[in-house]
Amino acid sequence: MRNRAYLFFLQLGLACWLSSLSLLANAALFGDDEARRAILDLRQRLETAQQNLKSQTADIVKSQAAENTNLRGGLLELQNQIEALKSEQSKLNGTLENLLRELTDIQLKQKDILQSIDARLNRFEPVKIVLDGLEFQADPAEKKQFDNALAVFRTGDFAAAQSSLLGFLLSHPSSGYASSALFWLGNAQYATKDYKESMLNFRKLLNIAPLHTRAPDAMLAISNCLVELKDLKAARKAMEDLIKLHPNSDAAQTAKDRLSRLK
Repeated sequence: MRNRAYLFFLQLGLACWLSSLSLLANAALFGDDEARRAILDLRQRLETAQQNLKSQTADIVKSQAAENTNLRGGLLELQNQIEALKSEQSKLNGTLENLLRELTDIQLKQKDILQSIDARLNRFEPVKIVLDGLEFQADPAEKKQFDNALAVFRTGDFAAAQSSLLGFLLSHPSSGYASSALFWLGNAQYATKDYKESMLNFRKLLNIAPLHTRAPDAMLAISNCLVELKDLKAARKAMEDLIKLHPNSDAAQTAKDRLSRLK
């Protein structure tokens, strides 16, 4: 803006000079030598002013061109910086996305590991068992061994059932399953006519759990073993004890019926 104003005033000045020169030229038509000299002097001044104007105009144009060049250079540098920042941001976004994917993968792997650990721990963690009126804790392996032994008994293979139940009792002598295992072991031995061992295991059951749900049945089974062993006196005594201790049980009613036949 300042350069343009400067050029405007220079041009205005030249216009004034030209006007003066025109006046002097008109005067020269009617003047003398002094007038001609004045005209020559004005002409010389005009040429000098024109040269100065051209020089100053060239300088202004050159300065403006340099400013424009610097401005374009600055704009180009700014554009390059913006592009560089965009490129860097794109790289950072890509890195962030990779990190987020890696974090997600790590979290999924941790979840799988924790689930695997929980599954392994669950195989050893005790579980609550309710059997034959008793409530106790047993580890999964213990439960599985007892269930397998009882499953063998239910197939009717009483010899194999004896082996499985004896193996269980040897492995878990203090188990909450022990009283039930003794009951089924005694039944398996009775089925194979091993009456003495059968009677021994039923008595073990009564010793460790006299109030067991199956205690009346165990006492009746003992009297049955004594009958098979031809010890009728002891058999009657066992039945009388059963009726006395568990008068309202089904086993006691069965014992009453058998006592009447033994007399």
